[in-house]
Amino acid sequence: MAKHVRNRVVVERVRPEIDAGRFPIKRVAGESVVVEADAFADGHDAITCVLRYRPAGGEWREAPMEALGNDRWRGEFVVEKLGPHEYTVAAWLDVFASWQRDLRKKVDAGQNVSVELLGGAELVTKAARRAKGDKRLLKEWAERLEATEPDPAAGLAPELAELMARHAERRDVTTYERVLDVRVGPTDAAFSSWYEFFPRSFGTLADAERMLPYIERMGFSVVYLPPVHPIGVTNRKGRNNTTESDADDPGSPWAIGSEDGGHTSINPDLGTFDEFDRFVARAREHGLEVAMDLAFQCSPDHPYVKERPEWFRRRADGTIQYAENPPKRYEDIYPLDFECEAREELWAELRNVVDFWVDRGVRVFRVDNPHTKPFAFWEWLIGGVHEDRPDVVFLSEAFTRPKVMNRLAKVGFDQSYTYFTWRTTKWELTEYLTELTQTETADFFRPNLWPNTPDILPEHLHHQGAPAFMARLVLAATLGANYGIYGPAYELCENIPLAPGREEYLNSEKFEIKKWDVDDPHSLSDLIARVNRIRADNESLHSDRTLRFREIQNDNLIAYTKQSPDGSNLVLVVVNLDAEHIQSGMLHLPLGELGIDEHASYGVHDLLTEARYLWHGEWNYIELDPGSIPAHIFRLRTRLSREEDFDYFS
Repeated sequence: MAKHVRNRVVVERVRPEIDAGRFPIKRVAGESVVVEADAFADGHDAITCVLRYRPAGGEWREAPMEALGNDRWRGEFVVEKLGPHEYTVAAWLDVFASWQRDLRKKVDAGQNVSVELLGGAELVTKAARRAKGDKRLLKEWAERLEATEPDPAAGLAPELAELMARHAERRDVTTYERVLDVRVGPTDAAFSSWYEFFPRSFGTLADAERMLPYIERMGFSVVYLPPVHPIGVTNRKGRNNTTESDADDPGSPWAIGSEDGGHTSINPDLGTFDEFDRFVARAREHGLEVAMDLAFQCSPDHPYVKERPEWFRRRADGTIQYAENPPKRYEDIYPLDFECEAREELWAELRNVVDFWVDRGVRVFRVDNPHTKPFAFWEWLIGGVHEDRPDVVFLSEAFTRPKVMNRLAKVGFDQSYTYFTWRTTKWELTEYLTELTQTETADFFRPNLWPNTPDILPEHLHHQGAPAFMARLVLAATLGANYGIYGPAYELCENIPLAPGREEYLNSEKFEIKKWDVDDPHSLSDLIARVNRIRADNESLHSDRTLRFREIQNDNLIAYTKQSPDGSNLVLVVVNLDAEHIQSGMLHLPLGELGIDEHASYGVHDLLTEARYLWHGEWNYIELDPGSIPAHIFRLRTRLSREEDFDYFS
C-alpha cells in the first residue's frame, strides 16, 4: 500500500545541492549563500517559504524566501564563521496570505467585502492568542477589521501582512527531505595570489628570506615552496631529468627521503627547523602565508622503505614498484600503496605528517598529484584536518580528467588547478571559465589559475616574448580570484623549452640550482605588482561568481566584467590574445544590466595606465598594442553627477 502523505505542500529542486547532498557546497566566512527551491501546493492556497540555516549543531535560524514566479523561490543567508554549516527549506500553507490575496481581488472588482473582513478579523484574533509578543497590536488590527464600517484597506495593509507573518500558524509544514551542508573556509580560500620559488636557488632558507620583501612588493599573499625535505641519492636524476647524475646534482625535491629523514625532516642543505620556523615567521611579517608542498611519495632512501616496506607495491620480481607514466619513468620515486593491508597505519602516519607541519605554523598545502591517491583517503584526511583546523587550505594539483578533478574538489580540496594553462583562444577561455563560474561547478570547485609551473612551460609562451607573458598574467589574475605563478621564471619571461614542442623547461629548476637576477630591468615584476594592487583594491576581483563575458567584435580580443555584490565596484577587462599584432574592435556593454544610465556619459579609468576616458552608449572602440601593455583593466564609474567628475575623465 502506498504511504499516506498528509502534507499538501511540495518542496523540491533545492539549489545549490551537490550530488543529492552527498557533498557540501563551499563558501568563506562572511559570504552569502543564495538558495532556490520549487515550493507549491495543490489547489489555490497561498504558501510561505523560508530558508532555514545554522552552524552545524547550532540553533536553526530563518530567512524569508521570495517568490520568483512559476513556483520558484529564492532566499539567502550569510555564513559568519569558519566550520560546517547546514541549510534546508521549509514551506506551509499560509491561510492569512490566501485570505489577503482573495480580498484584494474582490476589492479590485468592487465587491462588498464586509463578511470577508470579519473572517480576517477572526484570523488576526487567533494570531493574538498564540503570539508571545505583539498581542495588543494584533487585537487593534482585529478591531479595525470587525468595525461597524470597516476599511478594506486595513485588511490589505503591508504592515498587517508583516505582523501576521511573524505569528503565522504553521500547520502541516513540509521541510525539504535533506539537510544540506556548507563547508565554510577562510577568506584566502576564495581570494589569494601564489608565488612559487625554489629556496635552494638562493642558498639556505635563511638566505631565501631576502626574497620575501621582493614577493611582498609584488603583492602576493602566498609564498609556495617545493618540498623542503631531504632528497634521495639512489637513482637521483641529473640535469634535464637525465638518469645519470653528477655528485653536484641536487636531485628533484619531489624524490623525498634520505638517511637524513623523510616527510617530517628538513633538507640539511636548506638549514634547520629553526631556520624554517624563522622563514614562516618572517613571511607572516611580510603579509605572506607559507604554502608547503604535500607530496606523498618516497625516494628509495626514505626511512619508510626500510621501516615499513609493506606500504609499497612490489613488482613481479620482488622489487619495489617505482613511479612511471609510460614512456616516462621516475626511478627516483616510489609511490605509496594506499590500499595495502597496512593502510590504516599508513593513512594515520600521513595524517601525522600534515599535523606536524600545521603545528609548525603551516596552514596552506599544495598537494602533488592527488588524483593518484584514493578519493576516500583525501575525504578522510582533509575532513579530519578541517574538523580540527577549519582555517587550513588544500590546493589540488591535478591536471587530469575533468570528472576526477571535480571529485577531488567535492571530497574536500579548497582550491584546484585548472586547464587554464592550455586555454588560449577566446572561445576556449569563454566556454571554460563560464563552466567554472556560472554552473553548479562553482559551488564546489574553486579554480586557481596558473599560466606556468615548474613542470609546465606551455607552448604559447615559447616564442611570443613578454607580450604573451603580460597577457596571460592579466587573464589569470582577473579571470580568477585565485591565481599563481612560478617565479622568477615568469617575471623574467623564461621561455626556452626542453625541445621544440615540449612543454617543459630546458635546464629545469626541478633538477638544478638556478641563478636568478630578480633586479633585471626587463622583469615584469612592476607590472605584476600593479596587477596585484588592482586586485586588492577592487572587491569585484575577489570572487569568480560575477564573471560575465562581453561581446567585442574581434576574436583576438576578449572582454569580461566583474562586479561587487552591492554593484558599487565594476571592473571591465579587455585583453589582446594576439601577442604580435595590434588588434581593435567595437565593445558592447549592456548598460542597463550593469546599472549604468543608458542616456548619460560614464567614466572609464584604466587602472594599468591611469588613462581616463568618457564613454557614451553601449558601443565603444577598443584598440590594444602588444608592444605596450596588451590589456586594459578598467574601473567603470557608473554615475558622474558633478562637473569636476567630467573634467577628471575628459
